[in-house]
Amino acid sequence: MDNTRITVIGTGQMGLVLSTMLASKPNPLHVKLWGRDPAAVDNLIQTRESTRHLPGMQIPENVELISDDAEALRDCDIVISCVPTQYLRPVWQRLGKHLPPGIPIAGVSKGIEQQTLLRPSQVITEVLLSEEGPDSPDSPARPLATLTGPTIAKELARCLPATIVAASEDTSLSSRLQELLTTSWFRVYTITDLRGAELAGATKNVIAIAAGVIDGLQAGFNAKSALLSRGLAEITRLGMAMGARQETFFGIAGVGDLATTCFCPEGRNRSCGEALGKGQSLAEYLEETNSVVEGVPTTMSVMELARKYRVEMPITEAVHAVLYEGLDPIDGIARLMTRDPKPEHIG
Repeated sequence: MDNTRITVIGTGQMGLVLSTMLASKPNPLHVKLWGRDPAAVDNLIQTRESTRHLPGMQIPENVELISDDAEALRDCDIVISCVPTQYLRPVWQRLGKHLPPGIPIAGVSKGIEQQTLLRPSQVITEVLLSEEGPDSPDSPARPLATLTGPTIAKELARCLPATIVAASEDTSLSSRLQELLTTSWFRVYTITDLRGAELAGATKNVIAIAAGVIDGLQAGFNAKSALLSRGLAEITRLGMAMGARQETFFGIAGVGDLATTCFCPEGRNRSCGEALGKGQSLAEYLEETNSVVEGVPTTMSVMELARKYRVEMPITEAVHAVLYEGLDPIDGIARLMTRDPKPEHIG
């Protein structure tokens, strides 16, 4: 057994999948899986299965399921944070005091925090620095990474082929994550553009809602493919304005994740958009779903970033109007199609 000790934070789909992957390797790792609700964790201990998130996938016996905060982070070498963006701050405010200095954190969150407009790694850094005094969220006290790409959890649970990127400014951390996570069916690439990888993962959820609207309206594959390509153009513009690298948006973390999110029938954001396109209200959809739809709050955050950095994002504007201003989805498409003609421009 590899002596690396990994703590996975969060018992949602990605937390379950990653902890199971790490514990099922030919050379298995020491894995703890932390959940915030003791009763829910006790149920997982008894059943070794999450009927809510991934029914049918068995959690290996060598995954230690735990709800005790201090015990979860004791003696760990790497933490993988699998918490939705809008819940990151309270979770790490709870756990931060138990995390020893210097322990690296890799996150899988895809969103932008409302109010602060911070990326997930910035939120974690800000929370952890608060105990040591004020500092910039872009000056991490420990190595940080994001694991991102086209990762439909139900496919990963079935060991279907997939690729991701481990993005970090600390190349030793990204290389270590690559080594730990790579399997015969799961390939990990490394990049250094943490900012771009996180922005790509967040903004693609907004475009996925628009893709779902097109599905709900039965507007066709031509419209959907056009949406994907123009959506890629506008999220790339925002990323570059914020200091990210253009090539990140044309790789696995960008167009790769965007395509999967826009076309996968099970994607949460696409499914939300489809419901809206069929006439369901946002409130009704969110009430009946048992999953976090990251693109809904992120749309508001991305609109604020677009204004701040003076970036034109017409698809995001239309999604925002549908979600928050009562715009009919059909009128949203008409608004996009009747914009002034112009040359095609990417980035």
